[in-house]
Amino acid sequence: EIDDAQKIRRNVIDAFEKASLPNLTEEERKKILHFVVVGGGPTGVEFAAELHDFVSEDVVKLYPMVQNFVKITVLEATDHILNMFDKRITKFAEHKFGRDNIEVKLGSMVTKVTENEICTKAKGSDKTTSMPYGMVLWSTGIGPRPIVKDFMKQIGQGNRRALATDEWLRVEGVGNVYALGDCATINQRKVMEDITEIFKKADADNSGTLTLKEFQDISNDICERYPQMQLYLKSKPVRNIFDRPSQVKGKASKESIELSIEEFKSALSEVDTQLKNLPATAQVANQQGAYLAKCFNRMEECEINPEGPTRIRGTGRHRFRPF
Repeated sequence: EIDDAQKIRRNVIDAFEKASLPNLTEEERKKILHFVVVGGGPTGVEFAAELHDFVSEDVVKLYPMVQNFVKITVLEATDHILNMFDKRITKFAEHKFGRDNIEVKLGSMVTKVTENEICTKAKGSDKTTSMPYGMVLWSTGIGPRPIVKDFMKQIGQGNRRALATDEWLRVEGVGNVYALGDCATINQRKVMEDITEIFKKADADNSGTLTLKEFQDISNDICERYPQMQLYLKSKPVRNIFDRPSQVKGKASKESIELSIEEFKSALSEVDTQLKNLPATAQVANQQGAYLAKCFNRMEECEINPEGPTRIRGTGRHRFRPF
């Protein structure tokens, strides 16, 4: 909260003030200006990056005598920082930190924090190492506020870490309550849970099989309802889903291939593997707020003229595109 942010800011400034005292040794200055960030998620990574910018842009002018003693270390227990994001973002962030001399220690689990040292244990090892620090920022996850906790207990979600909502940001089990930001998690519906219904909708002639054209006709609606399908089709285009050599006789084209329900399930068996929760960042919350505002403003209009994927829509849903 704001109080925490002010305390962190004061601690950072105090560290530079202390390190500027004339009677300190180089080792003491290094210790005071060693900033350790525990947790390589969005908060920890963003803080480390902001601190680096502060040092390189402002500290140079304010504390020129001590700028070379600053060290920023990020400790992450898993194999990569920002592991909840796309791998390209993770790779970029790690490369950028390397260029900026921000040390990233992966597979480092914190075992103890004392007043002067922080102790870590490497992944797969029993050996504990310690390092002196001036300031530690702990950012290894989030928890719900008391008001959210109480609400979760009242609606039977007390054993969760965040409120569960559907793709329209409605709290599950409470149709007229919406939740956005890091107090909630969207339970994105899986394609394989609805695969039979999708097959029936796509099978326009009720033949019991699916042609390439039938699937292409409904693919945009499927992608709109299930965002993971859009990702999947980037790596495996629609035509490749109908790549069934065993069914092709002679010079028959893919247009003539027809998939049964079991073959269709097999072709899309990996479609949900890339499904991840949205990161708990301000950017996502901002987008959700704008989305809900537009939905509320068009509530009556969209009841008459639905705008969502008309052929793939669960009963009782709002007539908006899912978030």
